Amino acid sequence: MPELPRVAGAHLVGSINQPTAEATFRVVAAELGGNLGADLPRIPDGEVGERFHWILFQGAAFDAVEGLSRVPIDPIIVAGFDLRPLVLDGTVPASDLAFGSLGYADAAAASYADFTRLRGEGVIPAGTRFQVCLPSPLAPVTTYVAPADRAAVYPAYAAALAAELDRIAAAIPADDLAVQIDLATEFAYLEGVSLGGGPLEAFFTDGGADAPALVEAIAGLAVELAARVPAGAQLGCHLCYGDVAEKHFVEPSDAGRLVAVANALAAQLDRPIDWVHLPVPIERTDAAYFAPLAGWALPAETTPFLGLVHHEDGVDGALARIAPAREAFAAAGVTVFGIGTECGFGRGPADRTAGLLTLHREVIAAAG
Repeated sequence: MPELPRVAGAHLVGSINQPTAEATFRVVAAELGGNLGADLPRIPDGEVGERFHWILFQGAAFDAVEGLSRVPIDPIIVAGFDLRPLVLDGTVPASDLAFGSLGYADAAAASYADFTRLRGEGVIPAGTRFQVCLPSPLAPVTTYVAPADRAAVYPAYAAALAAELDRIAAAIPADDLAVQIDLATEFAYLEGVSLGGGPLEAFFTDGGADAPALVEAIAGLAVELAARVPAGAQLGCHLCYGDVAEKHFVEPSDAGRLVAVANALAAQLDRPIDWVHLPVPIERTDAAYFAPLAGWALPAETTPFLGLVHHEDGVDGALARIAPAREAFAAAGVTVFGIGTECGFGRGPADRTAGLLTLHREVIAAAG
């Protein structure tokens, strides 16, 4: 029987319910930074301010583009953001669409200044990297562009997001930088579910709904952005089934599609992936959910993190999920994996933050 992998290290997906980046850095460092057995090599800024609800603030960036207009219907307000789709209005050819700043690079620069100051003061442990989280281009385009125009608008938005990443890489030294690409909308396409406008149709592949072809196409889009992360910087991917009111848009039947996308990303990318994060629903302590992890084909340099920490059932629940995960990962030759929550926890109550961070450390210690 293969040796069971160790559980070591925690990963924070991105959003943390704190009012400022500095507040995020301070609470994370106090609860996890430097604690034996809870190595935290990267700290995000908590996706504070306008980024509190992931990509929804990007609607303003689409509104600012000449040639795009909102459909003339009543506003569709979600968390204070208008989700009415935009369409090509005929005033500018799709090939000439030009996005301005998307906000990610500016936010990263501001948060990095706080990060380096606090690290210099000894609040953040030396050697910790600053983590920047970016969506795949597919997510905002799917959210804000009407289905018929997504294919035409996608190249312009993808170019703008690539430019944001280039600005981030120019402002933050590579040996201080960790970039996470968030893939969530991709799994709505794979599962064939609706995110509010009917079942999604993959405009980016000729392979139709064929699962293997769709996985390869999805990975290919993400790789275009991930490949721009500079050498020396770390790269990770957060694979997600959504997080609205702490619920997935659909509960995965098992980890199969997550593993398939992770394997495809690694196969298509010419640079190392330092980590991949995968969610684990709270009710899944059964071996069937974790069985696909036996097909994990990423190299040892990529650390898998399982989002199996849930505040509702604490250490005992996490350990119940760790046990079958260990068995499946062992079959794939994985020797170590880390833990995290299913998604970010920026939309949960702020008074839960410190305890949830502490829970990571307790789970790692209990897992041995």
